[in-house]
Amino acid sequence: MKRRAVFLDRDGVINSTFVTDGIPRPPQDVSEVSILPMVKEAVALLANSGFLIVVVTNQPDISRKLLSEDQVININSYIGNILGINEFRVCPHDDSDECICRKPKPGLLIQAANDLDIDLKSSFMVGDRWRDVSAGQAAGCEVFFIDYGYGEEKPVLPYTQVSSLFVAATIILEEHND
Repeated sequence: MKRRAVFLDRDGVINSTFVTDGIPRPPQDVSEVSILPMVKEAVALLANSGFLIVVVTNQPDISRKLLSEDQVININSYIGNILGINEFRVCPHDDSDECICRKPKPGLLIQAANDLDIDLKSSFMVGDRWRDVSAGQAAGCEVFFIDYGYGEEKPVLPYTQVSSLFVAATIILEEHND
């Protein structure tokens, strides 16, 4: 039997971002990581209910030479240790690279599904940007959108708008926990 997963974007869903001119940017090192309120509780509730937690994150600052791959690995390890998340999938590319893994393309989710025996149709995606929503939709997941009002395009329906990962987790467990 295939597994169910909750795919999470990292920056803005799990940890705080730094917004400049309406565009969020990720932490540059572990000292800048601030886990958002109730994220630890949300991850624990989902994991304890049998969901695999998979972080899927675009990190184009690697391609842009603003962050090293090691910096991103260190941040992911730090977050993973705090929250008990073992699976991080990272796209290091920028739009110009035209890769299959950069959200809004569903490559990170599809690759994780293949590697980890995940049923995408019974899985969920939680994100805070249109790219996350589009990737989740393209992969066939039910999608939750945390709208911080960034100065960028809005996602296209269908999705459920929520105020936090904890609210998304609550809905998932109330409505979809068989």
